[in-house]
Amino acid sequence: MRFRLTPRETSFYDMFAASADNIVTGSKLLMELLGADSATRTEIAERMRAAEHAGDDATHAIFHQLNSSFITPFDREDIYTLAGSLDDIMDYLEEAVDLVVLYNVEELPKGVEQQIEVLARAAELTAEAMPNLRTMSNLTEYWIEVNRLENQADQIHRKLLAQLFNGKYDAIEVLKLKQIVDVLEEAADAFEHVANTVETIAVKES
Repeated sequence: MRFRLTPRETSFYDMFAASADNIVTGSKLLMELLGADSATRTEIAERMRAAEHAGDDATHAIFHQLNSSFITPFDREDIYTLAGSLDDIMDYLEEAVDLVVLYNVEELPKGVEQQIEVLARAAELTAEAMPNLRTMSNLTEYWIEVNRLENQADQIHRKLLAQLFNGKYDAIEVLKLKQIVDVLEEAADAFEHVANTVETIAVKES
């Protein structure tokens, strides 16, 4: 750990942890979507929208703190990147739920539940990792596992695309479902981006 002679603004750690906890909330709402009827899906979408707004508030709070702090716990650029990447995850989760409701999708293709399970696990790992930024400890396993999960998500996504184009669905349904599974894949990519940013921070601080 690099030795510092100046005090650091520590509230960033709490704000990153709060942002990650909110993502866990979003991933749980995404899990609820599976098997829910249309009326329940609408209610889930409303709760997800509220969670996404809470995520925006958390991100703006980090940016405000960044702009008003003379001393930061690590590089300003890395703080900005990490906050933005966490926000991206929440945006993708909210978009996926919104698309299911807007497109009035009656049944999601088999395999989407695996995508969502991967995202839920990545959310848990991210929430567990954020408090460790304070000491830069126990983070290596986090980014290794999130990268493994992203590779798993890639495989699931490719299988889903093959399923969508096997002739079972009509063209309009394919377009709808493909957009949903693509957004879920983008969420997995965003989790990996967060993990890669944490790795970059840890290397710089070592």
